[in-house]
Amino acid sequence: MDTPMRRAEQPCELGGVIMKGTLMRPASRAPLVSVLAAAAALSLAGCGAVVSAAPSSSSAAAFATAPASPSPSVSAAAGPGGAATPGTTPSSAPAPAELKTYTFPNGHVSFKYPADWKVELFTGAGSPTDSATATVVDTSGTEQATVYSGRVADGVSHPVTRTVYESAPVPGLAAQPAPAAHYGFYVDRMDGNATYRMHLAAGVPQPGQGSALDGIIRAGDGVILADVKFIEKPFTNDAAAKSWLAGAEGQALKALLLSISYS
Repeated sequence: MDTPMRRAEQPCELGGVIMKGTLMRPASRAPLVSVLAAAAALSLAGCGAVVSAAPSSSSAAAFATAPASPSPSVSAAAGPGGAATPGTTPSSAPAPAELKTYTFPNGHVSFKYPADWKVELFTGAGSPTDSATATVVDTSGTEQATVYSGRVADGVSHPVTRTVYESAPVPGLAAQPAPAAHYGFYVDRMDGNATYRMHLAAGVPQPGQGSALDGIIRAGDGVILADVKFIEKPFTNDAAAKSWLAGAEGQALKALLLSISYS
């Protein structure tokens, strides 16, 4: 089967935010948003630098209690290309963990993360407060998630069949423009290929037939993108994905996304 071709359009400005054109990519590739976010930061400010970021504050809150209680999860046991069948799957909370709070140089966007992890910040050399990507790294040196705050973002669109494991609104972004930001963990399937994503989505991720979600969240006069970094094929099946979500790492990353706020 032919690989879908990439289609790009000229950027335009909407409410002070530069929104690039639709891109067409194969669904089997690794998650795109965090890569696009970093590229956006580069394109905005030219050459950049990576610096170790010191957190703005720390707290001893538990991951399980940091965000508001999520809405009931949606799950399904669907084979490749099959339609999702909704259900409910509770997520058991792991033991409490010490948290730190990271705040971007612009002073608006912040999030909580495990105290023994670290945040590395990439900023454009010219305007560090306009566009920046924070990469969250665990104790083994593995990059676990990226959070981007800036004024440039790309979107993707292609038809998929989605199985949603869990989603919930993000309390700290509730006052931002609609569609409301939601944490989501799901798998998109297209042509027998599965793409797993845990990220912030604009609106509630819907199961069944639909289009890939771009994850561009409007906040203030800019945008936020946040994605967990998965390898190309992180899970063998739905059961493995749900098991990971219920574990310490899955819950830590879920809590990180739910803690993102704009002030």
